[in-house]
Order: sequence, then C-alpha cells, then structure tokens
Amino acid sequence: MGRPIDDNDRRRVRELHAAGKSRNDIAREIRRSPSTVSKIAAACEPPLSFDRAAEVAAATAVRTADLAARRAALALALQADAERLRGQLWSPTIYGEFAGKEGHWQHVNLEQPRFVDQRQIIASVQTAVGTSLRLAPAEGGENAEQVRSMLGALGDALTQAANDDQAHDDGGDAGG
Repeated sequence: MGRPIDDNDRRRVRELHAAGKSRNDIAREIRRSPSTVSKIAAACEPPLSFDRAAEVAAATAVRTADLAARRAALALALQADAERLRGQLWSPTIYGEFAGKEGHWQHVNLEQPRFVDQRQIIASVQTAVGTSLRLAPAEGGENAEQVRSMLGALGDALTQAANDDQAHDDGGDAGG
C-alpha cells in the first residue's frame, strides 16, 4: 500500500490544478499515481475537474477555422492559376523541338498555341477552376449552381471545338 495522502499533497494538487496542469502532469510532479490525484481532486471542496472537453472543443474549432482559411487561400491561388493559364490560350508562343538527323533545336514563333496545346490549356483551366470550387464552393445557392452548369457547358464546348479543330489538323503544323 502507498503512502498516505497528506495536506501537502492536497495543497500541491490544488495549486497545480489552478495552474492548468493535467491530472497526469500533476501525478508526475507530486510523484503519485493518476488515480491518487483523481481521488484528491474529488475530495476537494468544490471537487476539482480535469474535464478538458471545452478546451479541446475550442482548439478543434480554431484548427477547423485555420484549415478553412488555408483552403480558401488555396482556392484563390488556383483561380489565379486558371486565369494565367487562360491568358496563354490566345497569346503568342514559341514552339520548339529537336529535329533532323543531328538533333538540332528548332523553334517557330506562333500567333497562338497549337490546337493540341490549347486543348491541354483548357483542360488545365477546367481542373484548376473545378478544384478551386471544391475547396471554396461558390455561394449563392441556385444561382451558383447555374453558373457552375454554364461554366461546365462552356468548358465542354471549348474542348469539343478544340477536338474538332484537331481532327482537321493534319498532324503537327501550326494549326488553323
């Protein structure tokens, strides 16, 4: 059987509890078992509690808010990426490749990316916008759903147009 509980144990448990220490921390500090600390805490008037549910709930709420803010920031960054990609769709570009027997680098300036590249840009824009919307859904209920539907239809139409143009492209020239 362990040593009896004395007034010093009771005083230290009250002091350490008031300092915000956990039951296990108090037990280590006063060199008693956690069950002895619980017994001392229950005998205090009023009884001391080690219930940290409110503290844990507050910490969880803060963590949830932090994650929401990070998701919103990432959604904004993805939207900006989509806009930059979209700007490349009709911008002048340089297309280059190694060619010839000696493998010399050759390049050509184009008024806009080749159709195959435009299709890849459109797909990348769709991915970035879709991911952005999943991370931070558009607000507005039914109107937001209409906007998403319209954007989806527009993206599908652009993809189909690029596919149609690619079908007419005879394999690798500058497009048109």
